[in-house]
Amino acid sequence: MKQLRQQHLRKPVTPDLLVSPSSQDGELGSECPEDRGNWTGRLDFLLSCIGYCVGLGNVWRFPYRAYTNGGGAFLVPYFIMLAICGIPIFFMELSLGQFSSLGPLAVWKISPLFKGVGMGTILIVSLVAIYYNMIIAYVLFYLFASLTSDLPWQHCGNWWNTELCLDHHVLRAGNSSLPINISNTVSPSEEYWSRYVLHIQGSSGIGDPGRIRWNLCLCLLLSWTIVYLCILKGVKSSGKVVYFTATFPYLILVMLLIRGVTLEGAWKGIQFYLTPQFDHLLSSKVWIEAALQIFYSLGVGFGGLLTFASYNTFHQNIYRDTFIVTLGNAITSILAGFAIFSVLGYMSQELGVPVNQVAKAGPGLAFVVYPQAMTMLPLSPFWSFLFFFMLLTLGLDSQFAFMETIVTAVTDEFPYYLRPKKASFSAVICIALFLMGLILTTEGGMYWLVLLDDYSAGFGLMVVVITTCLVVTRVYGMKRFCRDIHMMLGFKPGSYFRACWMVLSPATMMALLVYNIVKYQPSEYGNYQFPTWAEALGILMGVLSCLMIPLGMVVAVLQEEGTLWERVQQASRPAMGWGPALEENRSGAYVASLAGSQSPKPLMVHMRKYGGITSYENTAIEVDREMEEEEEEESMI
Repeated sequence: MKQLRQQHLRKPVTPDLLVSPSSQDGELGSECPEDRGNWTGRLDFLLSCIGYCVGLGNVWRFPYRAYTNGGGAFLVPYFIMLAICGIPIFFMELSLGQFSSLGPLAVWKISPLFKGVGMGTILIVSLVAIYYNMIIAYVLFYLFASLTSDLPWQHCGNWWNTELCLDHHVLRAGNSSLPINISNTVSPSEEYWSRYVLHIQGSSGIGDPGRIRWNLCLCLLLSWTIVYLCILKGVKSSGKVVYFTATFPYLILVMLLIRGVTLEGAWKGIQFYLTPQFDHLLSSKVWIEAALQIFYSLGVGFGGLLTFASYNTFHQNIYRDTFIVTLGNAITSILAGFAIFSVLGYMSQELGVPVNQVAKAGPGLAFVVYPQAMTMLPLSPFWSFLFFFMLLTLGLDSQFAFMETIVTAVTDEFPYYLRPKKASFSAVICIALFLMGLILTTEGGMYWLVLLDDYSAGFGLMVVVITTCLVVTRVYGMKRFCRDIHMMLGFKPGSYFRACWMVLSPATMMALLVYNIVKYQPSEYGNYQFPTWAEALGILMGVLSCLMIPLGMVVAVLQEEGTLWERVQQASRPAMGWGPALEENRSGAYVASLAGSQSPKPLMVHMRKYGGITSYENTAIEVDREMEEEEEEESMI
């Protein structure tokens, strides 16, 4: 035993940090978190972003916003706001995710003091995912209902119809020369939606949800099952599904567009959609509406873009991808307007009423007006099935992004425990959100859906995006952020991006936030006014995501040492683990700052600079000083 001990003492011992990964045994390797993974195909990331951004809002919100805000003239503020607010924030989110390879929570190693922003993002996305999947469940319901020779919302005379139901087919066939007075009547499609699908007559309001509609409950279960199966293996599985869900809607949209423009009276709808009214450009409301459309259509602030970019390789050209996705999203919205309003023009001619009496936005367009228009076409079940299948694919890839954001954010926080069990953890999240969404399947579920839609991603989301923009440019530093992008892409962002990040984008979003607060209107659904307690609950949902920011600040400050100001300073600096995920991509101040670095050469460089592995606080100060000196040298040159 003594001889063995002497041999052990004579044998040189190499510190763990100086051992290369290939020389370690299997036991040490098992202690490391499971590989985070990357996209497996060249187009996975691009198609995922397109599928995420091009969603239901492109079909049921943009066309309506365009015609109510100046028609073709609306495109002027729309593209200006896209350039000022949409493209820069989009590029910023992609850059943060790709540079760090971290989700919406762990990315706040950039400034731990503001980790509450990530917590607020996850809260918002979770609330949106609950009701967004309920909309997909409605689409599935209509999709199955279209598998018949005679659409169930085509005629009156069913048990759910009332005396106010007006069958336009019968009247037009009886006397096609007289216009129809539809002011005091209800279409069969509207009664099918409200009285059969929702069965809303069984509820007196949001406080009386009534019974669960089991057919809707099964559709919701099916939609969550589809989502889970598609995200089962993370981006490796969802990245393949989007090859279909992100491209097939364009095929259906083109089919609906060709069919729509060939209908009699289609020109009336298109003219109504695009006729420019330039006097509207003098109204601030039009510019605000354009900014809101850009803000929500691109999905900035929800964490989906950041999450998708975090699975990229370090040198992926996200600069090019930014323009492809944002401009493609805008063009898709415009094309969707042609497809929708050409059919609405045909519908208005058939009914003998102005286009503005049949044009609606949101669920009213998707589940009432457009289905009614489908009944007027030959082979109506076929066109109805195509339309709802398009909505299904548009909705699913957006839901993939919401779920991937939640799962990635939490697994990045606890990689040792959750990454090996990511499939099981995803199942737990899906089951939990399904159970929370059961109230939406009740007879009064639409009231809860409207409340979630109005408040879950309202001013809270704007506060999150504004804070992110200010932290990156002011706290982390514009020069440092541009240098990070240069490290990734080989060039620094131009003056256009820097001007937008520093001034234009935050100012625009602040204007949106103030506008939403000043022009606040209580929620309503049809003629139903929400009670005060429901309004308070909705406001609380929005405020809660904002309160995550100061809560995160308190936690970050308490974890530091020193005076209050010293704690704030330390918490606002980037954490030691901040930077590229792989050591070969780390250079300059990021060399060997990665916790548990196993690369001998970067470690020697680090030890030569700092005299050994220093504490977090001392190293952060030295890194800051080094970067400040480099910035001064660059400015002198």
